[in-house]
Amino acid sequence: MSNEDIPQNLSSIHEEIEKSCKSAGRDPKEITLVAVSKTKPNEAILEAVTAGQFHFGENRMKELEDKMASISNTAIVWHFIGNLQTNKVKYISDRVNWIHSVEKAKYLKEIDKRAGQADRVVNALIQVNISDEKQKGGCKPEDLAGILESAQDYKYVKVKGLMGMATFVDNPEEVRDEFKLLKELYDSHQKYNKGSVQLEHLSMGMTNDFKVAIEEGATMLRIGSAIFGERNYD
Repeated sequence: MSNEDIPQNLSSIHEEIEKSCKSAGRDPKEITLVAVSKTKPNEAILEAVTAGQFHFGENRMKELEDKMASISNTAIVWHFIGNLQTNKVKYISDRVNWIHSVEKAKYLKEIDKRAGQADRVVNALIQVNISDEKQKGGCKPEDLAGILESAQDYKYVKVKGLMGMATFVDNPEEVRDEFKLLKELYDSHQKYNKGSVQLEHLSMGMTNDFKVAIEEGATMLRIGSAIFGERNYD
């Protein structure tokens, strides 16, 4: 796939989002499309920006760090969606806007510290393991309340919602219950909204299952291959 295909791909995805929202009785404006640009060159990102896409997701800290340093467009909203390492948070905290993969209270503490040093606020999502797969990151559902309570008094990190990664399957209907679980946790934990915890977003749904995710309440979709084409490696 060439970079010239990216604008049409984005247009097609937005059409599908609108159709899914209409079917679910939702407003498409509730949905933020995060273009997962991992392993893709800067030129592909800039082509997407030209087509009106400004939210981009990366799953490797070094790659995100390099891209944020080399792409000067300040309109871009950067999302880190990969495995979080506390000793590397300092390398991205001066520019990253969202971190989706917070699974422990200590990660929030580190983000608050590093974002404070940069005198800026970083939005965070708590990742919950909704697939019950050991290789997938995320806290256990029963640990979510404690993590939220620990974050209420922070100044430089704001917990804005939850994130989940569903089991990868050919039939997205098979993961509907996993999305339902995250939405149920989101609803049942609204009582922890206080101070820096304000649950507003559900980051769930990727290229193969985003339509079901929309039906179950997603507000952020993480879509890569349908925009940029298949990757040579993960």
